[in-house]
Amino acid sequence: MITEIFIINLLLILSVAWFLGFVFSRFGMPAILGELMAGLVLGPALFDIVHMSSQLELLAELGVFFVMFYAGIEMDPRELLEHIWPSLAAALGGFVLPFVLGFLAVRLFGGTVFQSLFVGMGLSVTAIAVQAVILQNLQIHRTDVGHVIMGAAIADDIFSLITLSVLLGIAERGTIVVTETIFLLGKVALFFGFTILVGEFLVPLFTKKLTDDGGKAFTFALIAALVMAFLAEKAGLHLVIGAFLAGQFVRREIMDEKVYNLISDRFFSISYGFLTPIFFATLGFHFEFEWNLSFLVFVVVITLVAIAGKLFGCGLGARLAGLSTRESAIVGVGMNGRGAVELVVASVVINLSNELLAKGTIAEPLLTSNQFSALICMAFVTTVMTPVLLKWSVVKSCSQSAGAAFCAIWREAGGGK
Repeated sequence: MITEIFIINLLLILSVAWFLGFVFSRFGMPAILGELMAGLVLGPALFDIVHMSSQLELLAELGVFFVMFYAGIEMDPRELLEHIWPSLAAALGGFVLPFVLGFLAVRLFGGTVFQSLFVGMGLSVTAIAVQAVILQNLQIHRTDVGHVIMGAAIADDIFSLITLSVLLGIAERGTIVVTETIFLLGKVALFFGFTILVGEFLVPLFTKKLTDDGGKAFTFALIAALVMAFLAEKAGLHLVIGAFLAGQFVRREIMDEKVYNLISDRFFSISYGFLTPIFFATLGFHFEFEWNLSFLVFVVVITLVAIAGKLFGCGLGARLAGLSTRESAIVGVGMNGRGAVELVVASVVINLSNELLAKGTIAEPLLTSNQFSALICMAFVTTVMTPVLLKWSVVKSCSQSAGAAFCAIWREAGGGK
């Protein structure tokens, strides 16, 4: 429902996000940092002017949905497949190492085995939507490294889904339910198999004849995105993966160039011009901090472990898969952004924890309030630092190897400005 207070909140978010985004851009930094800062300024961290509501939450989720579809249409699916092995290696290294380090860190601070496992799980996640925005802003989404990062983010999401499902099953029933895990893997495999068949054989039959009479090309693209998002959810994956894969269907080489450009421009305007600033601003609303020495030390350790785990885990995986040291370092930096994914994972864990505590199944919570707050702080810090460090690493890398194909594509797209 559109109310007066909702309109005022929307006006404040868009105005402050636009202004701070402009300021950050003038200093050569990504605009999303300004949008995140808007959330800090307007949210409970500073002035506590705007509060999260169901309407803002819906717009934020739509922002993720639209930006992932736009990322899909801007990236070549064949390039993603060509880089599948480096992507899987980077994803695996970037999932296992933060998980292990996070587990050990929480145990060191006196956490239970379950608490250590779930915090480790939170550190292992990469926010695919955040990565898509960062890659787009830095104009490296069409490079080899960009395809590896996006492929790794998708694989990371699947690893996270399977691991979370197994851990929740152990916490609830005390054992691994093998049949449920196999069923989950089967659904994921069917989803990707169906996606490939539809994308290669069915969708081109429509897109070749697609026109934009009455804006119907945009409607077709939206229908494709919604269908794939629904199927992704039914397969147990996040809707953003479905939206991204739907964008892969609506690609330049299978439709009229003019129609493609119209669809691309509309999705870009709606996502980056309207919904994405709301998404990043609302991320800032979740930032909470306690001025307590033990908590501050815990947050610092968890954040450092999260950063190091992704940087070395993803970087080593990419290096072993054949990428150069320079490219592997960029992948490691690029995979560090977390965003709201940790909040979703942690919320699921806390809800189950409350149920099990009420039943007397467990004596200790699966995740404490301090651990949850530490995950929020870690997610915010990594989201802020990733675009800055990624841009720095790209600029430094290309200043040393100006002839590299990666740098040529980046400069041609305007990333070197």
